[in-house]
Amino acid sequence: MTGKNAQNCNENYLKYVKQLDPPTKHFKNCLSAFGVGGLICTIGQFFRFMLEYAGLSGDELAGAVSVILIFLGCLLTGLGVYDRIGRHAGAGSIVPITGFANSVTSPALEFKTEGYIYGTAAKMFTIAGAIIVYGVFSGVLVGIIYYFL
Repeated sequence: MTGKNAQNCNENYLKYVKQLDPPTKHFKNCLSAFGVGGLICTIGQFFRFMLEYAGLSGDELAGAVSVILIFLGCLLTGLGVYDRIGRHAGAGSIVPITGFANSVTSPALEFKTEGYIYGTAAKMFTIAGAIIVYGVFSGVLVGIIYYFL
């Protein structure tokens, strides 16, 4: 194909795809992401109030709430519920800490048939590995800056 024919073919293909592709409902997607993300945060705040009432405070309180939300994210992923929530909520389910738990648990469950070492352990961080590396690198960088200031 010559340059002009290839460009024309590409334009025709894009028109064809646009005809078949349903329009995106941006407002509805943003609203459902906001609602589900807010609900997850409200659940976290509920556990925070309950644990604060039980006597926890400071770092212990923050750690306990994080552990509970991570556990719930892993549990719902294992039961197959979190994927359905994610389909409905999009970024509203990915951004909170439960989304991080889902991104670690999903590959672990998917590759468990390959064994514990070459399946679960090797593939567990395929999605979340970059996030962990970025978080550790950022933490070290901020720590060095604070040390010298």
